[in-house]
Amino acid sequence: MSHDAPDSDAASAKARVLARARELGFDAVAVARASTPIDADFERYQAFVAGGMHGDMGFLAEHPEARARVDGPDILPGARSVICLARLYQRSDDASDDGLARLVARYARGHDYHNGVRKKLRRLAAFVRSLGDDVRARPICDEEPLLERAWAARAGLGFVGKNGLLIVPGLGSYVLLGEVVTTLALEPDSPIPERCGSCRLCLDACPTEAFVRPFVLDARRCVAYLTIEQRGDIPADLRAGVGEHLFGCDDCQTACPFTRGKRPAARTSMFAPLERWSTVTLSDLLAPDLADRWPSIAEGSPLHRAGPHGLARNAAVVLGNRGDAAAVPALRAAAVAHPSEVVRRAADWAASRLCE
Repeated sequence: MSHDAPDSDAASAKARVLARARELGFDAVAVARASTPIDADFERYQAFVAGGMHGDMGFLAEHPEARARVDGPDILPGARSVICLARLYQRSDDASDDGLARLVARYARGHDYHNGVRKKLRRLAAFVRSLGDDVRARPICDEEPLLERAWAARAGLGFVGKNGLLIVPGLGSYVLLGEVVTTLALEPDSPIPERCGSCRLCLDACPTEAFVRPFVLDARRCVAYLTIEQRGDIPADLRAGVGEHLFGCDDCQTACPFTRGKRPAARTSMFAPLERWSTVTLSDLLAPDLADRWPSIAEGSPLHRAGPHGLARNAAVVLGNRGDAAAVPALRAAAVAHPSEVVRRAADWAASRLCE
């Protein structure tokens, strides 16, 4: 099959790709033409960066040309199609999670999804290459500079909600995204209209008022950013808003009507809470030697992103927000003895809050 296959061949190739994607465990798949303009999305991205709303995530400001197009030298020269994929991570029994798991965003309660999803994307890319002579295909999973929600919306995989997340009809927004960019011409799907209407439940649910306006998030105020990407102190005026979020936040998704009610659930156990966390307490995370024990605690988990000092800082803030006076001794000890100045300040703030 040539790269410029007739429409019938493009439709046939697409059907095979969709079938293979579902065999690999993806819950939704759609295709966009690589030449489809994403000018409006790119302009919003530029405004986001220019306004400094990406905070310390400097990588979001890198390689702007690659974010504008996928058929250039940064992604895949000569690309014709972008295969957009979604995999559910919502579990049918996640409401019963307890302990630290309840304080962690749903996607991060189990094993790190990157390895599993990346392997499946690589296998799908290999299958795409088998569909024609000299066909090239590149799997994309988080690390590459690609505006994946914009491409997913162009492909009709879903629509972008007011919280900036992709909402897949029938599935909701608890999905992981990935792409395979290829030189093979596949029959594209059509975008679907945004369906939020006048609803603003996600915006109103944000505990730190991080939304500047619908579709525009100031990451510097987002609980997910503050508990995962922020490396210094969590601003004092935002600590109360962090509430009991130890790592990440699902509040804007939990409030969304498209994620409520009966929904399909993840077809894998990789998102179930890790057993090792069942015996760990928030006070344990404040221990001065946590960094030494960190590999055994966080290996293979998304929580490694925050690092031992970041998670200890978060634990102090959560304890301060809980109002449990029993945590004061552990907090006072951390405020004096923890090796991280950031953790010491967070612990001191939390202890003072509990003793007011």
